[in-house]
Amino acid sequence: MKATVRWQDGVAFQGESGSGHQVMMDGPEDHGGRNLGVRPMEMVLLGLGGCACFDVITILQKARQNASACHVELEAQRADAVPSVFTHINMKFVVAGEGLKETHVARAVSLSAEKYCSASIMLEKAGVEITHSYEIVPA
Repeated sequence: MKATVRWQDGVAFQGESGSGHQVMMDGPEDHGGRNLGVRPMEMVLLGLGGCACFDVITILQKARQNASACHVELEAQRADAVPSVFTHINMKFVVAGEGLKETHVARAVSLSAEKYCSASIMLEKAGVEITHSYEIVPA
């Protein structure tokens, strides 16, 4: 896997993935930015959410669960000192669908957290406490 990040100006950076997709990152105005994109640590959080949500929906599909929507709400706390690393992340999965079985949703969340989500497992190995919950809503 490869990526390139290019400095634009101020504290703005253009990232390009090895697959050719681009994303803008920038800082807040009080740090010399113009708020043109997400913060780098927000990118880490978004990557975690994308990785885990991918796992949950894929596992539910393999279990023949009729999920029509899925999103994960992430809330992170960071250390007060530099480096301001994540210390705790809460992930709440909200899954919608007809006839979803709670046991399947719970299993999908658990399998993502414990076995499949590379981002989650990597962050936990670095000392980040990650908690998971889920909610099933009607389609």
